[in-house]
Amino acid sequence: MRKRTPKVLRGVFMYEYMQRAIELAKRGMGFVNPNPLVGAVIVRDGRIIAEGWHERYGELHAERNALKNCKEDPRGADMYVTLEPCCHYGKNPPCTEAVIAAGIKRVFVGSFDPNPLVAGKGIAQLRAAGIEVTENVRREECDAINDIFFHFITTNTPYVILKTAVTADGRTATHTGSSMWITNEKSRADVHRTRKRVAAIMTGIGTVLADDPMLNCRCEDPSDPVRVICDTQLRLPLDSRIVKTAHEIPTYAATASADSEKISALESKGVKIIRLPGSGDGIDLKKLMTVLGEMKLDSVLIEGGAGLNAGALKAGIVNRLQVYIAPKLVGGDGSSVFAPLGTDTIDEAVMLENPRVKHFGDDILIEYEVK
Repeated sequence: MRKRTPKVLRGVFMYEYMQRAIELAKRGMGFVNPNPLVGAVIVRDGRIIAEGWHERYGELHAERNALKNCKEDPRGADMYVTLEPCCHYGKNPPCTEAVIAAGIKRVFVGSFDPNPLVAGKGIAQLRAAGIEVTENVRREECDAINDIFFHFITTNTPYVILKTAVTADGRTATHTGSSMWITNEKSRADVHRTRKRVAAIMTGIGTVLADDPMLNCRCEDPSDPVRVICDTQLRLPLDSRIVKTAHEIPTYAATASADSEKISALESKGVKIIRLPGSGDGIDLKKLMTVLGEMKLDSVLIEGGAGLNAGALKAGIVNRLQVYIAPKLVGGDGSSVFAPLGTDTIDEAVMLENPRVKHFGDDILIEYEVK
């Protein structure tokens, strides 16, 4: 067997340390929005001497947490961090200042930060202080955990995931309307992990009237997303589970209605109203995304019916499509989950790209980016 040279060994360990930083970063999922997920590892002589991650919005960033957790002097050590260290004052002082003051010798960076307040300036500050910086370490994996942040910080609108579940023959229900449950428990648990990650979950009034859902997060260490109901005519029932729990989970009704009596009744129960202009048969979804972005909601998971699904795709607000496919055949004349999209020719179809496939028992999840 060929022996690895010291340079090769350094490269192997470099990737392992960054992988550990990625694992740490993911622990902040659901708690740091609209900030990025970031993990940091401090290494000396092949030993990890400290770890940290951005744990909650407004609290210390990963680099400062790692330095705080150091049990020995970090001077002369290496730091592995999944995202370029910040160099500006926000809710916390710049991480570059802490890294420089600690005497860190080398910094290995995964992702470039597109935030205009950083955007290369963090790395430049470290180098100006005499710190050796290696960029693009496991860049693809580091980028993947912050697709939401990268979109939001550059567009000021939420990253939108549209999720649906179908049988192998493309049905969302039987001909009698029976639909629980199409997918298995493992698939449903994965949906709740996505709910935990996003800032908001959105559905249409039709789904609320049909299913009376809670739209909360039911997983380990849950973080409930804000609930947004697209309700053009403001038909949201006052006795629905969503309204009954609006004081516990922030809830918004996006509507074109001017019914002051219904608005007052909903507001008295804790539902906040977003007034929007109508767009065809529904509300203006592009305008809604602008409003949600102004509210610092960086991501939205759409779990609706065919009308909302098609409307979101027509409005061009969807970034990622998730299709859970169950190994079941139900037949019948059920409509497509995107039926109202109704393109006349194949050339007009919504184009998808970069498919990724995951297995949850016998279920399959296919994820696409919307082109």
